[in-house]
Amino acid sequence: MRLLLVNDDGFEADGLTTLARTIGAVHEVWIVAPESERSGTSNAITLKDSIRVRATGERTFCCRGTPADCVLVALLGLVPGPVDLVLSGINHGPNLGTDILYSGTAGGARQATLMGRPGVALSVGAYDPPYDFQCAADFTLRNLETFRGLADGDHFINVNFPNTDCRRAATMITFPSRRIYRDELKTYTAPNRDLFCFIGGPLPDARLEEGSDCDAVNRGFISITPVHVHPAYHDPIEERYREAPFR
Repeated sequence: MRLLLVNDDGFEADGLTTLARTIGAVHEVWIVAPESERSGTSNAITLKDSIRVRATGERTFCCRGTPADCVLVALLGLVPGPVDLVLSGINHGPNLGTDILYSGTAGGARQATLMGRPGVALSVGAYDPPYDFQCAADFTLRNLETFRGLADGDHFINVNFPNTDCRRAATMITFPSRRIYRDELKTYTAPNRDLFCFIGGPLPDARLEEGSDCDAVNRGFISITPVHVHPAYHDPIEERYREAPFR
């Protein structure tokens, strides 16, 4: 199987290198990853500038672009021949619920799906090291054929691993939770009166609905979430719109 690996933590990140080493022992692996961390870039692509790509190995490239740029460059010509599956990750931290709207890891998997290739986003559910990347990589290797068979042109797969010994963890098919963000803004005014803004805040919470991805990871399950690439889920939202009193 020929696989493309991307991420948003940068081409030297431990999650990516662990995944590449594990998958590459059995399959043909190509890596096209950002040259620096591009977390929070979602599905952004570069349109009005060039994208510098530098070879760092026989089938390894670092890209001065976003994760979605990496997928575009790879699938449009950098990787010779068809790619069977695109893996994005393994991310250093979770991508749960509405996090996927911001996530560059999810953006890489989504871009693959939009280009007709099966895409899987992989994340470990801890914000601080140590991360158990090897367990996540081993699970991914065992389930490559299953992922390729499930992912289609309508959705990508978002996988979140508990940061425990996931060799003993069961899988749970989940839906994205609604994350609760408490963003904070800090500002600094420079001597020339330019305003510098820094966005931060505490870690997000979530509505722990039964069957959600956050609920699953909190309970020690491996969360597997199919995520539609269509911007809206029509049913039952469509009915509410049909009944709305537009004038």
